[in-house]
Amino acid sequence: MAARGRPRGFDAEAALDRAVEVFWRQGYEGASLSDLTEAMGINRTSMYAAFGNKEELFHQAVARYAEQDMAYAREALAEPTAFGVVESFLRANADALTRADRPSGCLSVQGGLAEGGDSGRIARFLADSRLAGEHALARRLARAVGEGDLPADTDPHALARYVMVVSEGNAVHAAAGATRAALHATIDIALQAVPRPHADVGA
Repeated sequence: MAARGRPRGFDAEAALDRAVEVFWRQGYEGASLSDLTEAMGINRTSMYAAFGNKEELFHQAVARYAEQDMAYAREALAEPTAFGVVESFLRANADALTRADRPSGCLSVQGGLAEGGDSGRIARFLADSRLAGEHALARRLARAVGEGDLPADTDPHALARYVMVVSEGNAVHAAAGATRAALHATIDIALQAVPRPHADVGA
């Protein structure tokens, strides 16, 4: 017997990519089931069978977004210096926020800005997702402190939070129409706050 609710030739990844775009442009609350199924090219029965309900679909869309559109964040952590990590992340983030072929801004910031009937679950889910990225950055910066790449008195958690505040602020401004050049100008200033090793380190 054929699987119920899944049309022949159904491409789950392609459909999920289209759902990402809908949630990105319209946010969780603004994206109706009709908007989603029309963009995904499937009916509601197929959507429920493949992805679950709207909230479950959103969770999968955010995971897909993190994997595809935020790969640069993982790559930045591999930079050899703390300054390189921060600069690589913020520069690549600004470029991603202003891609011509993608919606402006950031799904993980814009997706839950509107409070709806979900009792804040979506906003908390997105906040937890962003916090996971902040913790990963803090761990990398803590390693830099231990290696002498950052001054010993650097608070890696505060520095990671600062970097994320710049990133998230840029996301809000990009969604409002800020240009890529404007975001990079902000980053130029923000990078001045990143500590450098003291001159006597390794002397």
